[in-house]
Amino acid sequence: MLALLATPAAAYEEIAVKDGGAVAGRVKFAGTPPTLEPLAVNKNRDVCGDRKPSEALVVGTDGGVRGAAILLEGVTKGKKPTGEVLLDNHKCLFVSHVTATMVAAKARVKNSDGILHNTHGFLAKATVFNLALPNRDQMIDITKRLTKPGVVRVLCDAHPHMFAWMIVHDSPYVAVTDERGAFKIDGIPPGTYKLTMWHEGFRAKGVDKDGRPTYDEPRTISKDVTIAPNGAATLDFELR
Repeated sequence: MLALLATPAAAYEEIAVKDGGAVAGRVKFAGTPPTLEPLAVNKNRDVCGDRKPSEALVVGTDGGVRGAAILLEGVTKGKKPTGEVLLDNHKCLFVSHVTATMVAAKARVKNSDGILHNTHGFLAKATVFNLALPNRDQMIDITKRLTKPGVVRVLCDAHPHMFAWMIVHDSPYVAVTDERGAFKIDGIPPGTYKLTMWHEGFRAKGVDKDGRPTYDEPRTISKDVTIAPNGAATLDFELR
């Protein structure tokens, strides 16, 4: 499943989008979400504390799911990528737990703590980046390492409780849901596309041989969406 979205991509072309539209919506949890046990910290407890919350599933009071990735698929020509992704080792957690970017778009890894973090990204089983950051406020650019679309699992080799996800898409038409479970993707050329929601697994399965928490497989849901000229489509997803 980690390689589910890692399909060969045609070269993306930046153009001036005429009569572009948007799609927005929410991801909500259906039913009662499971309660995830906190994660035990085995190192640097003076900085990290004894436990950290699991962010494998974060559901708000009204059922909105934070940290689901939304990917608009099949766009080969469109808007210019904007902004950059910063994956921060902050208070012994990755911030943000789920990030999304485009192949070769600006991305950096940072260490905001005064202890060694080793940020290690995997696309399926292949290493994408493996970076030792021993110093506070140290930052390393990873833009040129993000050469393929797919779901990158991020671990800290120094702290087994730390994990995150970086979604690398073949276009800038990708988003991550906020605290309310809401998302919006704009500047879309008119047409009919597939909109896919991805969310990591969240049903606890124990720990692996290194003491890392394990969960079941990620979920994906895809729906068709039509973007009219200057139109605004709404599409919601349910996570179970």
